[in-house]
Amino acid sequence: MATLAEHISSPSAPSLSGRVVLHCVPWERYDALIQLLGDDYPALRLTYLEGTLEIMTTSPEHERWKKMIARLVEMWAVESGAKLNGYGAATFRKRAKERGLEPDECYVLGELVDVPDIAIEVVKTHGGIDKLDVYAGLGVPEVWFWEEGALAVYGLKGDGYERLEHSALLPDLDLRLLSSFVATPVDQTEAVRAYRDRLRSRG
Repeated sequence: MATLAEHISSPSAPSLSGRVVLHCVPWERYDALIQLLGDDYPALRLTYLEGTLEIMTTSPEHERWKKMIARLVEMWAVESGAKLNGYGAATFRKRAKERGLEPDECYVLGELVDVPDIAIEVVKTHGGIDKLDVYAGLGVPEVWFWEEGALAVYGLKGDGYERLEHSALLPDLDLRLLSSFVATPVDQTEAVRAYRDRLRSRG
């Protein structure tokens, strides 16, 4: 019988849909799967937490939301002069903590070290692995969740996260204003231009 990695890597294999959660997966098998998949399956998200492996596929709607958020955040950085570098959905792992995942989007303030400063997740359904538990083990300072038309910010404090009213790393970023443009059902470029014009008018 073909292994999971062989099934996913097969060009004729049907695409996975939704979420698959596997238990008792050794780190070495997770690591081998990451190496095998490489950049060939950008719609796949693999989240690993102490032997539990969650495999998800992203929908066009999910990708639209995360791209819209990214474009607005990056426009804000240009207009505000913030030094923000994006790493998209790069894989971050720590074997010692038995944790790994790919954020929907992520950024650092300056140069990338081991983990991003800010990770962004688009939430459509709940269940599976608690991503905040994974992010805490990786040491990511802030995690933003887009859910139900708004961004919720969580800041790392000790071994866990606490809900924040605004980003501690980007305190001048009005997340409510940004969220209003994410939810606008118009062309992305038009929305980004409108957001830029609002930022300039607030000067």
